[in-house]
Amino acid sequence: MTNTMTLQALAQDDRLDPAKAAVEITAVNKWYGEFHVLRDINLTVRRGERIVICGPSGSGKSTMIRCINRLEQHQSGTIVVDGIELSNDLKKIDDVRREVGMVFQHFNLFPHLTILQNCMLAPIWVRKMPESEAKELAMHFLEKVRIPDQAHKFPGQLSGGQQQRVAIARSLCMKPRLMLFDEPTSALDPEMIKEVLDTMIELAEEGMTMLCVTHEMGFAQAVADRVIFMDQGQIIEQNEPKAFFSAPQSERTRTFLGQILGH
Repeated sequence: MTNTMTLQALAQDDRLDPAKAAVEITAVNKWYGEFHVLRDINLTVRRGERIVICGPSGSGKSTMIRCINRLEQHQSGTIVVDGIELSNDLKKIDDVRREVGMVFQHFNLFPHLTILQNCMLAPIWVRKMPESEAKELAMHFLEKVRIPDQAHKFPGQLSGGQQQRVAIARSLCMKPRLMLFDEPTSALDPEMIKEVLDTMIELAEEGMTMLCVTHEMGFAQAVADRVIFMDQGQIIEQNEPKAFFSAPQSERTRTFLGQILGH
């Protein structure tokens, strides 16, 4: 696999057959003490599918996607990622995390490293990639998110939108099969949101499997194959975007959309 292998080529890899599941969540429950944060979650994500997850604060959205790479541990049920069931087996957790990229609300860049060094770090340490190869790969993805000219700056010298695009490039440098986005624009000023969403739209158009927790409903309408609404730890409703927005089935979904869309 060459450094510049495109996401389209990855999507054509027979291991990424769209008929096969990227993620299978079955009867998953999670508690924080007495608080039942996830209640009997069942969800299958096909390879190449783009899913947007929305819902009120505290509904379990972020917890659910954090369980997919074991940042959170579920107490019952099963989660299978790319054929690997997540358990307490540390090797399996590492295997899954190598293939799952995650972009958080906050950028989590190392402030003392340049943008280029931030992007090179994981390929060198986790993939054992030679430094020259990691540098070429990092520049390729910095070009993809349209900030190669920022490579030798430090995170503090960049805007919030630029830092979030670096965070996306850093995840892509691991050549993940699945990308998780946990409210990636919620910490950004309004004028910076579009540049991050544009980057995510490009990824979606190239066939990247994506789960995105967001309140950006325009993004959901533009790229999602499926929109999921969660409330009180449950998946209340899911549908393709046109039907989800034009004819929501649940009263709770209608109320949420009325609040967020202003009608």
